[in-house]
Amino acid sequence: MKIANRGTEVAPFHAMEVLKAANDREAAGGDVLHMEVGEPGGGSPRPVLEAAERALRSSRIGYTEALGISPLRQRIARYYAEVHDTVVDPSRIAITTGSSGAFVLAFLAAFDPGDRVLLTTPGYPAYPNILKSVGIVPRILETGPETRFQPTPRLISAAGPPPEGLLVASPANPTGTMLDREALSELVDYCAENGIRLISDEVYHRITYGRPAVSALELGEAAIVINSFSKYYAMTGWRVGWMVVPEELTRSVEMLGQSVAISAPALSQYAALAAFDASAELDARVAGYARNRALLLEELPRAGFGELAAPDGAFYVFADVSELTDDSGEFCRRMLEETGVATTPGVDFDPSRGHAFVRFSFAGDYGDVAEAARRIRTWLD
Repeated sequence: MKIANRGTEVAPFHAMEVLKAANDREAAGGDVLHMEVGEPGGGSPRPVLEAAERALRSSRIGYTEALGISPLRQRIARYYAEVHDTVVDPSRIAITTGSSGAFVLAFLAAFDPGDRVLLTTPGYPAYPNILKSVGIVPRILETGPETRFQPTPRLISAAGPPPEGLLVASPANPTGTMLDREALSELVDYCAENGIRLISDEVYHRITYGRPAVSALELGEAAIVINSFSKYYAMTGWRVGWMVVPEELTRSVEMLGQSVAISAPALSQYAALAAFDASAELDARVAGYARNRALLLEELPRAGFGELAAPDGAFYVFADVSELTDDSGEFCRRMLEETGVATTPGVDFDPSRGHAFVRFSFAGDYGDVAEAARRIRTWLD
């Protein structure tokens, strides 16, 4: 019988492959220091857990409207007013099954099969995989440290005819770099002038070091903006995120959402309402990430890693290992086997150059990060 090519044409997500190997090691009695997946440590904040418990006892946990419960959409609109000084009509907000569900809906609503969406490398591997699975063509734009691994109008223009879409992430995974207001404004203007639909991945907003992240919504209403409760709000397993779409796309997103997922999990939506009341606890976690970041930026070069691009946000260091290996996959496999430190090979994020990079996630406990750094230095010495 026929088997579709979608699942075989996408590349494996190596971070999840490493996670499986790490879990196997733990199941066999070995210890593991997890630096491979982008998951906040410490679990969900207390207000979220308490809200979920109340919802289980008193609320109807069933289907919601496809765009999500009205109180949560209104609270997200208030978030943009408070944090970004931007007015967003709640009717433009859709609650989704994590940011992954938002990307699927965004791609389906904004593009037709055969359209081209420009992506930068290094970048999140799910982007091209989702695009391919729905018949949209990912066009890859290589970026480097000279632009802080971010796209610019000049780079886009030099890459050929304008694509139908451009996806940017700020802060980015795996590099943690951000677009400042001027750089993001230039991209917004360039997209408007060339008829390019801009999709702004803002899932790491509020995890920044030194300056806040700028939202594309501050610069106009044409972009599709995607965010999530998984990162700053530490609700990874709840599978709830959101997107803000231009008014002309809201009905399309709603109709697609009705069929793709019906709605995001009701319990997660009620719990997410309380996440906005946990800022003190969550900001303390970001301070912990900052401490971990400083430790790695000091210790990794001492261990022999190449020049590091200090992350502006998120909780990753994308480290050059070209002086240590020409095969980051094998390097990560040996590191896990011989030290118990789990990291992600750079080929996840840049198929052509990733053999020379490794991504470290520093979202965990400071003691674990310090122990991981110690083990790596000893191992490489």
